[in-house]
Amino acid sequence: MKNSSLAKDYVSRSVLRLLALDVLLKGKAYADVVRESQEVVELALKGLLRHSAVEVPRIHDVSDILLQHTDLLPRTLQAHVEKLADISRTLRRDRELAFYGTEDLTPSEFYKKSDADKAIQSARWVAETVAAAVLPKK
Repeated sequence: MKNSSLAKDYVSRSVLRLLALDVLLKGKAYADVVRESQEVVELALKGLLRHSAVEVPRIHDVSDILLQHTDLLPRTLQAHVEKLADISRTLRRDRELAFYGTEDLTPSEFYKKSDADKAIQSARWVAETVAAAVLPKK
């Protein structure tokens, strides 16, 4: 169950995807920043769960799983579990809306720079915080 290589791969890829967020932000693709930020967070947190030998569910928001297994996470992250879970939950709420929209909501018109800034800040904090606990120091 604990494939450390796979866990590290998830976390490394989440950090690398932060570069894509910067490109999307520069292009004023605010809805896409929100959507991709959710994916960064999901990948980082699933890497953290794998690293902690916790079964990784096939769902987009793993906040409840993090909260249930706080004691299995690295000690350096246990104090941050509430914040990690809150970010996961918040970005999950916007996942489909930011990508597909609805009949009465066009993502590119709805999401603003402030939404993108908040999403990218959250994604960066999660990816970097998890990476510091999971990836080997260089």
